[in-house]
Amino acid sequence: MNDIVGTWRLAKTSAHDDAGKPMHPPYGEKPRGLLVFYADKRMMSVLCDSRSELPPGETIREYNSYCGNYEYDGKTLVTHVDASASPSRIGGAQTRFTHFEGELLVLTQKPRLWQGVMQHRELYWERIADAVGN
Repeated sequence: MNDIVGTWRLAKTSAHDDAGKPMHPPYGEKPRGLLVFYADKRMMSVLCDSRSELPPGETIREYNSYCGNYEYDGKTLVTHVDASASPSRIGGAQTRFTHFEGELLVLTQKPRLWQGVMQHRELYWERIADAVGN
């Protein structure tokens, strides 16, 4: 099992619709994010769109952050959210499916409705450090 404990930087994102057609990448062309998994099974995540201005026609700037206790079996990551920028997530579980592409941790989730289209997302994370305070 690949170890996820550590600090990760969001390297890139991708998305496609049900037919496989590419969609706008989540969090823009140059996404920013940090993800920290601690050995004591706590985690925190923050992601944002780093563009200084949205292009004409775009009205949504994505931002997401949450933390909680997590369970990880080598393929499925479940975080029991106890704090979040989105109050609707608090008390729920965030489930992500994991695999590695080389050194990158890839997180996916069940497809979700995004601006009227079912979207399949992949977030690629690069390990940048140990988790401080393990």
